[in-house]
Amino acid sequence: MKKALLLLFLSTFLTKTYAQDYFPNNESIHNKNNNYTVFTNATIYVTPTQKIEKGTLLIQDGKVVGAGNNITIPKNSITINLEGKTIYPSFIDIYTAFGVEKPKNNPGGRNPLYDTKRAGYYWNESIRSEVNAYESFKYDQPKAEELLKAGFGVVGTHIPDGIARGTGVLIALNNNENSTRILSSKATNHFAFTRSATTNQSYPSSLMGMMALLRQMYLDLDWYKKGNSTTKDLSLEALASNEKLTQIFTTEDKLNSLRAAKIAKEFGLNYVLKGSGNEFERIEEIKKTNASFIIPINFPEAYDVSNPYQSNQLELADLRFWNQAPTNLKVLSDNGIVFALTTDKLKKTEDFRTNLIKAIKYGFDKTKALEALTTIPASILGKSNEIGTLKNGSYANFVITSGEIFDEKTVLYENWVQGSKYIVNDVNTKDIRGNYDLTIDTNTYKWKIDGTVTAPKSEVTTADAKKANATFSVSNNWVSLLIKSNDTTKTAYTRLTGLIENTQKLSGKAVLSDGNEVQWTAVKTSPFVAVKDSVKPEKLNPIMPVTFPNTAFGNSKKLTAQTLLLKNATVWTNEKEGILEETDVLIKNGKIAAIGKNLSDASATVIDAKGKHLTSGIIDEHSHIAISNGVNEGGHNSSAEVTIEDVVNPEDINIYRDLAGGVTISQLLHGSANPIGGRSAIVKWKWGQPAEEMLYKNQPKFIKFALGENVKQSNWGINNPTRFPQTRMGVEQVFTDYFQRAKEYDATWKKYNSGSKKEKAPRVDLELQTIAEIINKERFITCHSYIESEILMLMNVTEKFNFRVNTFTHILEGYKVADKMKEHGVGASTFSDWWAYKFEVNDAIPFNGPIMHNEGIVVAYNSDDAEMSRRLNQEAAKAVKYGNISEEDAWKFVTLNPAKLLHIDDKVGSVKIGKDADVVLWSTNPLSIYAKAEKTIIEGVVYYDISKETEQELAITKERSELISQLLQEKNKGASTQEPKKKEKKEYHCDTLEQ
Repeated sequence: MKKALLLLFLSTFLTKTYAQDYFPNNESIHNKNNNYTVFTNATIYVTPTQKIEKGTLLIQDGKVVGAGNNITIPKNSITINLEGKTIYPSFIDIYTAFGVEKPKNNPGGRNPLYDTKRAGYYWNESIRSEVNAYESFKYDQPKAEELLKAGFGVVGTHIPDGIARGTGVLIALNNNENSTRILSSKATNHFAFTRSATTNQSYPSSLMGMMALLRQMYLDLDWYKKGNSTTKDLSLEALASNEKLTQIFTTEDKLNSLRAAKIAKEFGLNYVLKGSGNEFERIEEIKKTNASFIIPINFPEAYDVSNPYQSNQLELADLRFWNQAPTNLKVLSDNGIVFALTTDKLKKTEDFRTNLIKAIKYGFDKTKALEALTTIPASILGKSNEIGTLKNGSYANFVITSGEIFDEKTVLYENWVQGSKYIVNDVNTKDIRGNYDLTIDTNTYKWKIDGTVTAPKSEVTTADAKKANATFSVSNNWVSLLIKSNDTTKTAYTRLTGLIENTQKLSGKAVLSDGNEVQWTAVKTSPFVAVKDSVKPEKLNPIMPVTFPNTAFGNSKKLTAQTLLLKNATVWTNEKEGILEETDVLIKNGKIAAIGKNLSDASATVIDAKGKHLTSGIIDEHSHIAISNGVNEGGHNSSAEVTIEDVVNPEDINIYRDLAGGVTISQLLHGSANPIGGRSAIVKWKWGQPAEEMLYKNQPKFIKFALGENVKQSNWGINNPTRFPQTRMGVEQVFTDYFQRAKEYDATWKKYNSGSKKEKAPRVDLELQTIAEIINKERFITCHSYIESEILMLMNVTEKFNFRVNTFTHILEGYKVADKMKEHGVGASTFSDWWAYKFEVNDAIPFNGPIMHNEGIVVAYNSDDAEMSRRLNQEAAKAVKYGNISEEDAWKFVTLNPAKLLHIDDKVGSVKIGKDADVVLWSTNPLSIYAKAEKTIIEGVVYYDISKETEQELAITKERSELISQLLQEKNKGASTQEPKKKEKKEYHCDTLEQ
């Protein structure tokens, strides 16, 4: 009895012990499975380019042991015959948010935070480099199954929050809970142009602010690594320790990819850029980045254009992108760009294969597609010896298919990850498709089975050729058929079931409507023939050509400079020669080569300008068009570290409109949300060229300052006025404080640079560095201003620091202090006749510009507005109306005078031999409201030609019509569609803030 009780106790104890697994995984306790699994007679892709016919794949303990035609099969092997099947390496997606919780928005409401409350971390809370995704990762079984069904075996995942997002983890999609799924706890390091959702910190609020923050972060990192800091920063520590990881930068747009590449070049970094699918539109610039990419294939759904009123809301660029997007992968591949593919941004994971096959139909090579899903992502991660192939020693991550993986008819049967099988479709499913003679007891039928192997369809007809009401299903090689009686007086069914053993003859048991059991048989009379095999191949939509930019009025090819001879024009020189009648102007090599009578040049294109007027191009000293994602960085009271040069948008249609109004150069200014704003960009409107080509070469350095209502936040609404300064006297103190700090900062660096440099280096501060340039007279101030008291205040403050304001812009009370401005040496860029649009403008008068001009101040008229910039010629005319200014001097208000204010009058602003050929040919006197810019020329390139505009408009109408026809056909074919929606474009002004 005692012995029996002892055995019972031991049995219970051991059972509990093994169930809870308290003992280590030791072979003396657990029997380790050393068996091999062998897959024979398969077509095996060891790599995308190494293919083995009728090969053998040998795996053990989750790894590949061998793959080839002469593999010795060990005795302790489980053999699986895959005759007629194909094996591929499982796919890899290195950019997901798999298993991580979506960051929650900060509950702090709209009250902005200016300083961080985090101790021991970086000063900005969007820098979250210390975050590690593996610490909060939870395996998501349902999502894993979606990915496994799509062919993926490994994913990289990270927390998509912030600008510096921390590290990502590499996960094997192994549904075996006892497996080691984490292949690398720190595989990647992530960055993006996105604020953190978890903070209410006000800075950065714009794209240019994010770029400036990244620059400052990298400068701080370099300074920190050299041991200059006296305090520990966990964010910088993490950045330093993760430098050797793959650095992935989420850009989500072709232009942002170029911006990220710019930062990478500045700091010697090697970003892998997560793109957006529109890279084909800027392929030459994308190629020059020399970066690797991660590309989504979330092609847009067709638009439902059946309602013409709704379809009219769509821009040509939207219609084109729908048409052209499937070619992106081919274009990238053809240009030698290395890229991996991702499921990111797809509404449904199952759409991945559908979209990839679509891209292949549009020319993307199948081998390149397989590389983009296997060897390339593995190489990007530095994991080529572990994943992405079926070479010896690699993880046993592979899919078993019925045939070529990118064929629409191919069935994915199994997805093995680390040697663990996941069944997508039963590999043993028998193909029973075909035509049969069905016999149930004494009744006969015709039975047609078609569809796909894994999802067959059925049609049953009676002996008298009537279609029977039948329900059909196949599961685990058992077939079931339910036939409803044709007798309308009662509801009766015959139920059939049978195991599929012989695909030529099916049989089983049937239960008749009266309950009697009988046998049934179905003898195949003819094999299955796919309907698609007998029809024409799918007709693809013709792809519209890409233009530069890829929008309405884009150029079909990139424009080049010409030798031009304009004959017999009335030439407004803006020089001592004045206005010349019946005069020729020769343009050669982008310059004005000659001015005079009866000029000739055999290589020139001659333009008859008789009766027309030729002027230098209009220069807009104050504009906010063509800026991406924020004109204000209003998060701090000084944002001197940001620059508009980072965020020029070369695709803004307002560029083309400006050219149509004779504008060739604009200064793109930061807004007026803070006393010390950001640095400006002087641009030439080279429509169709990259942003970098638009930037004025070797441009003088400018920065935007501001005074008045905007900077003290009196007009920001009740939720916003919390930041210093809140008064006009506070604005003065901001300037004084920053100038003093910059002066001291500059002195510290000068002392360090002149010494032995044995002491610790000062920290580079981009903000103070920029302000120091102002004090050192290397950078010029353009200041937003209205009230005379504030105008005088800023002049007094700058004089205390021994420099001068360059330009007061707006300056609508300039007429009150014109004598003081003349004494100070400042110029004025004003409006012609704007007034009373806010309180501090109540004293504005239309005589303001002429009064300042007559005082001897250099005066320009600017637009500060996307609409007004198209008619600055008419704004100049108002100086004649209100101030009795001569026509020649009034014209200088929008040409030579802004060039002087921008310190570029040695190159532009007048028609003079040797200057840039930035000229406009007008139909009549340019100050007339009837004047039209017929040709706008920049450096010898005709960027606007009114004679071609009608032709362009007709081409746009034709293209829209063709694309709408394509969309209607897509809907008729049953394709998913989306509702057309008009894209609201934000027009920036001085006070525009990003949400």
